[in-house]
Amino acid sequence: MCRLLGGGTAVMTIALIAGIAVLLLLYIIVIYNRLVRLRALVREGWSGITVQLRRRADLVPNLVATVKGYAEHERELLESVTAHRSDAVAAKGVGATAQADAQFSGMLGRLVAVAEAYPELKADANFRQLQGELADIEEELSGARRYYNATVRDLNTGVESFPAVLVAAPMGFKPEEPYADDVAALQVAPQVGFSSGKA
Repeated sequence: MCRLLGGGTAVMTIALIAGIAVLLLLYIIVIYNRLVRLRALVREGWSGITVQLRRRADLVPNLVATVKGYAEHERELLESVTAHRSDAVAAKGVGATAQADAQFSGMLGRLVAVAEAYPELKADANFRQLQGELADIEEELSGARRYYNATVRDLNTGVESFPAVLVAAPMGFKPEEPYADDVAALQVAPQVGFSSGKA
């Protein structure tokens, strides 16, 4: 009888250990899947930023051409805007993109400020349409930056908090770089006015 009880205890111990191992494995799977989902959201957020940056960069040649017709003597500024457009499109990585974006936004701000000095340009329907599109893109870009930073915050919290950190590091999850708030704060967003074109 004692042998029977001793054998039953061993089976129960093995079953308990197996049950704990299964629960631990399930918990690791849940953590891993959560981190995968958070990483996918970060990538989606980054994609949103790059789409808006490309839209803005694609709008610039039309804006520059329109301003050029009225303000030919601003050639240096127009060339600088075009050069910074190339830098903004070619930037790789979050930090480089944020820096190129800040410089490009500053150039766009200067371009719009110069354009505001020409009443006939401000009255041009094509220029007003381009200004409106630029304002829309800037608003969407700002939203994309906020969304990206929120997803990065969630992923970084997940990767760095306990016990997920025990799963994250061995599985190759790392904290992501946020879109630098200090760079975004330094940006001079183009001020778009919708005047009637009257001097």
